[in-house]
Amino acid sequence: MKIFMNDKLVDQAEAKVSVFDHGLLYGDGIFEGIRLYDSCVFKLEEHLERLEYSAKAIMLELPWSRQEISDAVCETCRANGLKDGYIRLVVTRGEGSLGLSIKNCDKPQLIIIADKIQLYPQEFYEKGLEIITVPTRRINPAALPPTVKSLNYLNNILAKIEAQHLGYHEAIMLNDQGHVAECTGDNVFVIHKGELITPSASAGALKGITRDTALGISEDLGVPWREANLTRYDIWVAEELFLTGTAAEIIPIVKVDARPIGDGKPGPITAKFLERFRELVSREGTML
Repeated sequence: MKIFMNDKLVDQAEAKVSVFDHGLLYGDGIFEGIRLYDSCVFKLEEHLERLEYSAKAIMLELPWSRQEISDAVCETCRANGLKDGYIRLVVTRGEGSLGLSIKNCDKPQLIIIADKIQLYPQEFYEKGLEIITVPTRRINPAALPPTVKSLNYLNNILAKIEAQHLGYHEAIMLNDQGHVAECTGDNVFVIHKGELITPSASAGALKGITRDTALGISEDLGVPWREANLTRYDIWVAEELFLTGTAAEIIPIVKVDARPIGDGKPGPITAKFLERFRELVSREGTML
């Protein structure tokens, strides 16, 4: 496998960063997860825009232009012979001295990995996924804005560990007010009485690219949508429920906390969202 490091492709075994890189030492850096469908890098411009916003938020100056990063993403995919896959784009703060200060970190590191991914077994996209709510709470947006896609995912990882120890693939995380924030790696969407409802960034939800795509699909299908605070009760009594994410795509949820969602099967509105999503992915983006 070829990995893009800073300005060139290298073999996987040669893709290395310093042990003094602040991305490793402190989780100081940003990333994007991007999908490749039928040689189309889905919504690459939107991902790169969000990368730039994350960089600005943490005062990380990117020494590469958006076009240079875009070209590097496509080059990495081509070098690995990928037509369908997953791209992990990482920018670390770079090598520095021990301690939290960023003053000595003057050379950010760009890393691009293009490979395959399957977040959930394929069968669950047909029959639906069962999930639970876990005790680990989502970090307060006032402490760390969820709109910053940083390298430090320990909060989400702890929730994922809890879910997996109980035999589940995914879990809902609440914020410190007890409202639904998001899942460990996905946005949450409720369908109730013909309306689509999802938590806002102020509740702790990431402003996901696939989330935005789902909202666009909602408008195309004539399904009204809104952002709102959701409780566990709102989840339990939902008629349909689905999750969105770059790696997860759109996946139906059929049971939460042992309570069936609707009739316990993927719902018809969710099916329409998934169908429309699959129509979009190979044409809305950047071709290799």
